[in-house]
Amino acid sequence: MSLNKSAPIGIFDSGIGGLTVVKAVMEQLPNENIIYYGDTARVPYGIKSIDTIREYALQITNFLLQNNVKAILIACNSVAAAAQQEIRQHCSRRGIPVLDVVEAGTRAAINLQPANRNIGVIGTLATINSETYERSIRAEVPDCHIYSKACPLLVPLAEEGWVDNEIAEMVLQTYLKDFTGKKLDALILGCTHYPLFKPSIEKLLRQNSPQTAIIDSAVSIAVMTSALLEKEGLANGQTGTGSFSCFVSDKPQRFQQLAERFLGKKLHRIEISSLV
Repeated sequence: MSLNKSAPIGIFDSGIGGLTVVKAVMEQLPNENIIYYGDTARVPYGIKSIDTIREYALQITNFLLQNNVKAILIACNSVAAAAQQEIRQHCSRRGIPVLDVVEAGTRAAINLQPANRNIGVIGTLATINSETYERSIRAEVPDCHIYSKACPLLVPLAEEGWVDNEIAEMVLQTYLKDFTGKKLDALILGCTHYPLFKPSIEKLLRQNSPQTAIIDSAVSIAVMTSALLEKEGLANGQTGTGSFSCFVSDKPQRFQQLAERFLGKKLHRIEISSLV
């Protein structure tokens, strides 16, 4: 099937966190059209079962396919851990390429120089329990030491907009103390909500590990998307800024407030689209 170069890139997440990927793609590929889906009615995904996450993810995938996207970016680490193979198989029937943040984060971490041997990962319970980053990293660097920590409170805090207050800092201090003395070469932010806390994470982590690189997979997947579109001949040749369509499953007003603050631009319309 021949894909339309001007068709949108589809990006989805459980809530607002995937906008970190949207922002990075907008900066890397400003002329591309984007359609985003945030499943705000059912966030967070990270505490749900693999079967439930897979079901939700395939519902959103079908929604994006119905909107004729030319590529799909899985901006949710929990979905990447639970359902990326099923999503790829589903999309392959229509020739739609799929990228995910776990692969992007892994590549960014292992490509640092010198080659990393001590890598930390923070993520949701679903992502950490799946050990998807461990498998992905060790497939490339078998002797790597990987230290993982589930941080389940960060997604609700991000969805509330509490990313830079005393409560957020106390929660981060509690989670990050597990990495004290580990001499991390890199820390992967294994959830797309977590870059919203990046300044605080850098400040706290580097008190003990000044050499640690903070890996934001949103930036990495944007670079991968650019390379993919060029390779497949799908890059949009239009001039000017691409369009941005945003859909959520609930609470559009709250989402719009947080999204506009994060993206630094006015969003004219957030549409509700129920998947069930």
